[in-house]
Amino acid sequence: MTTPETTTAPAPASDSLADTGLLAALAPLLAAESDAEAPAAGVDPGDLEQAVWLRLLERLQETGAPERPADWLRRAVRAEARRARRTTDRERPYEDEPAPPPDTEGPHGSPEASLLVAERHRTLRAAVTRTPGRCPRVLTAMLDPEDPTYREIAGELGISQGSLGPMRSRCLGCLRRMLAAEVPAPGRRGRVR
Repeated sequence: MTTPETTTAPAPASDSLADTGLLAALAPLLAAESDAEAPAAGVDPGDLEQAVWLRLLERLQETGAPERPADWLRRAVRAEARRARRTTDRERPYEDEPAPPPDTEGPHGSPEASLLVAERHRTLRAAVTRTPGRCPRVLTAMLDPEDPTYREIAGELGISQGSLGPMRSRCLGCLRRMLAAEVPAPGRRGRVR
């Protein structure tokens, strides 16, 4: 007579990693690699560490633990540093309007600043509704205060995650052209001679 074998559900990858102490063993290596790569990337080492931990957790859910964790970790740190460097190279601060000083009262400083921020938000929302095609839905999802991920936005809109980036770029270009036409360019003040 054969007895049925009892099967136990496998432990989640993150639990087995915690049991083996792999996460604890990788933490000092990750801190050292992040400290080394962060200055060249122009980011905080803690932000770099957090991005790599997130990448590791995503990998654990998808394919399991890497075969050579230390090598994978080094490659992941360098990849995240390159991504951060590209982002830093592309993003430029908007310098025409300085941020309110941190010691002012309220979330936006003075009541005048709050009014201007609210007016900008109304103007932006009104322009978003006038954009063509799928752009109102895409831009509204991007402006959501809950800051959804690309995956969440793509799922909500029923489109592939890969097509969201190009669509977002086109919609932002259209919105930029609309707003540029509505807002006069800063020019000379005073009398023209």
